[in-house]
Amino acid sequence: MEDFDTKLTIKEPLVSAMAEQSSSSSSSSSTIIPVLRKFLAVQQRRAEAYSKLKRGFSEYMASGGELAYQQLCSEITVEFNDCSKQVLEMESLFLNPDCCRVDLAKLLRAVQEQEKQKLHLTATIQVLKKACRPSERLVSHANCKFEKPMEHECVHVHEITEAAGTEEAEADAEYDNALKQAIRGVQDAVTAINEHMEEVRYEIAALEAE
Repeated sequence: MEDFDTKLTIKEPLVSAMAEQSSSSSSSSSTIIPVLRKFLAVQQRRAEAYSKLKRGFSEYMASGGELAYQQLCSEITVEFNDCSKQVLEMESLFLNPDCCRVDLAKLLRAVQEQEKQKLHLTATIQVLKKACRPSERLVSHANCKFEKPMEHECVHVHEITEAAGTEEAEADAEYDNALKQAIRGVQDAVTAINEHMEEVRYEIAALEAE
């Protein structure tokens, strides 16, 4: 009888602990899943903003509408800032002792860093494309001397030499390399972001399966 009582007193706390753990896990899942889904929604907003920026830049390059392009850039900046603010709030929630999911906070932080790099390189690409390759840039005649209404002494006219040709070729090569690096950097950032988003989806599926 004594052994039975001993076993009973041992088992009761274990059952109680398991029930508390199950309740805590359920409560944690109900808190985490909506936040992760909200994060995926924020990422969708970012993707749509990039598509809008890409379309706007293509229109700018075709028509030269500087004012419309600058207005678009301002709108996109506001959108990205709002997205970043929301993700930072989610990151803070995961670091809260009530949630204590440092792993998810780090995951969101990694996405933030990649998004920052992607935005920086996207801006670099657009600046480079606006400038064009050195050999293809239009020259301004603002500093030229006009002797007659239809004639002017062009300051851009110079003797074509092998050295000048080499210098231009080097400038073009430097430009091409900078553009390729920026494009590759954006591609790498997109790949990393997509991998992190897959981790988020796996986490949602795992929590829903509990």
